[in-house]
Amino acid sequence: MLLVSMLILGAIIGFVGAGGAGVTIALLTVGFHVPIHTALAVALASMVFTMLSGTISHFRQHEVLVKTGAIMGLGGIIGAYGGANFSNLMPANILSFITGFMLFSSAVMLYIKMYQSEWLGRHVHIRQEPLEGRKLWIYGLAIGIFMGFLSGAFGIGAAAYIQLALMIVFGVPLLQTIGTCMMIILPISAAGGLSYLFNGRLDFAIFIQTLIGLMVGAWFGAKWTHLAPLRLLRVFIVGLPSIGGLVMILFH
Repeated sequence: MLLVSMLILGAIIGFVGAGGAGVTIALLTVGFHVPIHTALAVALASMVFTMLSGTISHFRQHEVLVKTGAIMGLGGIIGAYGGANFSNLMPANILSFITGFMLFSSAVMLYIKMYQSEWLGRHVHIRQEPLEGRKLWIYGLAIGIFMGFLSGAFGIGAAAYIQLALMIVFGVPLLQTIGTCMMIILPISAAGGLSYLFNGRLDFAIFIQTLIGLMVGAWFGAKWTHLAPLRLLRVFIVGLPSIGGLVMILFH
């Protein structure tokens, strides 16, 4: 049942083009009663492989700002390792609630980005040129550490937050935010996953079933994306993390 469920979830994730780490955590904890720490470990470890393939694909399309991604990813490694160790000390019920809240808040960020872009442009100054020099290193490491900590502590890829930061703070063009974001999440998920592994939280049987289900399902789901109207895709992109976050908050 776990493998079948992950195949279905993977197809939905591939269809909408979202990472799905938070929804995976919600399904594991609420649907299959997997301990929250184990679910976080499985989600982060699975993201390593999905982000790797995505990063390579976007890099070939010249949709990755490598220097920006590398600097933020370096900070993210530090933050993710510390966040995972911090999470390991938290009681399961509190961790589940915070993870659900983080997942729901990421849905709010996605909603603003997709449905309120004009409002965002009026109220937030978006940098028009890519950030360079000393500020790139200072902001990149600091924001990378913060984003890495969130991902490591709560298992959320923080993609919505990272993409907004790339556009607003670092001046990354819209078309390059997704690829650069994937590059940043790759070392973050690897560092967080290793930290959970060292703490004995990673269940390999659940991990293998989750990984196979998500990757195979996503491969098929991605083939349907171009057939769906944009309005439907937007609903799914915002709806998935919204439902996952609410389920975790209500049933933690």
